[in-house]
Amino acid sequence: QVQLVESGGGLVQPGGSLTLSCAASGFTLDDYAIGWFRQAPGKEREGVSCISDNESLTYYIDSVKGRFTISRDNSANTVYLQMNSLQFDDTAVYYCAAAPVRHYFTAIQSVGRPIIGDFGSWGQGTQVTVSS
Repeated sequence: QVQLVESGGGLVQPGGSLTLSCAASGFTLDDYAIGWFRQAPGKEREGVSCISDNESLTYYIDSVKGRFTISRDNSANTVYLQMNSLQFDDTAVYYCAAAPVRHYFTAIQSVGRPIIGDFGSWGQGTQVTVSS
């Protein structure tokens, strides 16, 4: 069964840090771009960060640049999202998903961001709550 499983969410105070993990089962991540997305209550799902298969191309939404870092360990079949200096607006359910690498590169070149419709094998999500 092809599946992505997110973990690492939780409750954190503003300014705190969390590291999210996205682990794959049933397939290897090596050939895929992996994206992190989030959805806050009442808002549309948005692309937060994405990484190509060999880490040559990474993407961050403007609001997390300088605070979040995406990385991957293909030997562990896992992608990570290190989140520092967390803010109230980072509160959301965070999802990971996979896309063919060529689709990711095409999206970045054409519209400057990952296209949600290119991604599949969505995980169930992990809740991140930033609260004092």
